[in-house]
Formats: sequence, structure tokens, C-alpha cells
Amino acid sequence: MSSIMTSSYRARRDHFEPSDTDPQEQRRLRGHLEQIDYTAFVSNREVIPQVMGLGASHTDPAAFQRLAVAAASARARWIAESLRLTEGGHAVSPSDAQRLSGLRLAYEELSEAYEGLRRMVERGYLPYRAPER
Repeated sequence: MSSIMTSSYRARRDHFEPSDTDPQEQRRLRGHLEQIDYTAFVSNREVIPQVMGLGASHTDPAAFQRLAVAAASARARWIAESLRLTEGGHAVSPSDAQRLSGLRLAYEELSEAYEGLRRMVERGYLPYRAPER
């Protein structure tokens, strides 16, 4: 079983790998699995742009920049608050820890959203328009 490491968690791929020794049966099964994967690809390519309100439009560098800036800002707020809370050398209160946790969660979610958008472009689910030079 393989796994993929993202920025905050490890996702496992649990694809069936046939152990049947009959090569013809293995080819047939792989053909079915490729058909299943293609169905998922086509579904993602059709649904994702519609849900995101892009229709036939493209995603562009500005969308990536907005997410990157939002994630960077959230990270900076989380760390700045951490430093502020520990300046006095006192224990962090439960309410402060909870607020800090919320700031970290905001950073992690925005970071994962950025990675998710990148994967959508990488996999061909979203068309990408590079800036004209």
C-alpha cells in the first residue's frame, strides 16, 4: 500500500493489486480499473469548474496568488500570536491555546486549499491560463 504525504497529513492509496497469475485476467481487470479511473477523471473535469463558478473559464495566476497570500498571512498570524503568548514566560491559558489552535487550523486549511487547487490544475481538472508575455 502506498501513501502520499501532503503538507499536513498522510493520505493512503488503497488500490487493489491483483494477485491472480493469469495474465489475460490481469489485463482485463486493469482495463476495467483504467475505465473506472477515467470515469473519475471526466467527472472531476466536468464538475469542478462548474462548482467553482468557472464554467468554460480558466483559473489563472491571480487565483493562486490570492490563496498563497491568504495562507502566508494566516501562518504569520498564527506564529505571531504564539510568540506574543509566550513573551512573558507564563503558561498559555486554555482559552489562548484554543484561539491559537483556530489560527493554526485556518493556516492549514488555506495551505491545503492551495495544494488542492494546484492538484486540480496538475491533473487537468481545471484549465489554466498562463499570463501572456
